[in-house]
Amino acid sequence: MRWRVIVLAGSMLLAVCSMACAQGEYDGVYGSGAHAFSMATGSPGELGLLKALADGFTPKTNTKLLWKKAGSGESLKALKDKTVDMIMVHAPAAEKKAVEEGWAIKRALIGSNEFFIVGPADDPAKISEAKSAADAYLRIANAKAKFFSRGDNSGTHKKEMDVWQQAGITPSGDWYIVTKDFMTATLKRANEEKGYFMTDSSTWVAEKKNVPNLKILFKGDKFLVNTYHALCQPAGATPGAQWAAAFIDFVASEEGQKIIRNYGKEQYGQGLYDDAAYARQYDD
Repeated sequence: MRWRVIVLAGSMLLAVCSMACAQGEYDGVYGSGAHAFSMATGSPGELGLLKALADGFTPKTNTKLLWKKAGSGESLKALKDKTVDMIMVHAPAAEKKAVEEGWAIKRALIGSNEFFIVGPADDPAKISEAKSAADAYLRIANAKAKFFSRGDNSGTHKKEMDVWQQAGITPSGDWYIVTKDFMTATLKRANEEKGYFMTDSSTWVAEKKNVPNLKILFKGDKFLVNTYHALCQPAGATPGAQWAAAFIDFVASEEGQKIIRNYGKEQYGQGLYDDAAYARQYDD
């Protein structure tokens, strides 16, 4: 009997260690419930919106949300590889393909922000006079003004490359700097080196006080509106798939949408994201 108890205790210890190690692979753990589900996303996690949404969901459902920090491209790959239960991304064409191929379901519009092109106040490429995002990029390339690209297959990087394509330019040269880093880190590097960068409006609102060398020089092109969708695994495909599906329902509900609308207002004086009702006019 004593031997069995020792084995059981060892098994329990192993299970606890395995869970702790697994959680160590994530960038955030929200909630303490018995049912875990995982998500990959970028700025909603970086800027705290994901935690606010999880705080509204996990206590009611006895769940905990494990967040992995990843851009849209990496998040989609993680979902396809079944290493996460759900994602929040802004890469509409890739999202639709995932649903068509059957490895993602429940694609739901959850909100939006937009992209700003920021740069040094003296604006050496004169992009503040641009008529479109493509015109702004053309001016930057012609001036060979320093431009920072994430270069990481994220939603931001995909949008950036679409703009270059519209401008008829394949960017290259010493002026075009690829960081292979996330939004906030690249924004701060652009600030330090006084270059141009396309940042999402949410990150700008949260970080503008930390990047005094930069200002918004171009915005307003409808092409730069950035719609976010949530997608999850098909039922039974991963252990947390059912909780991920339930979380998507919560985020799309009025309670979840209210959290999105209000997030950031108290701290920054304005919301960091627009809700799905606003985003719908730009959704495709």
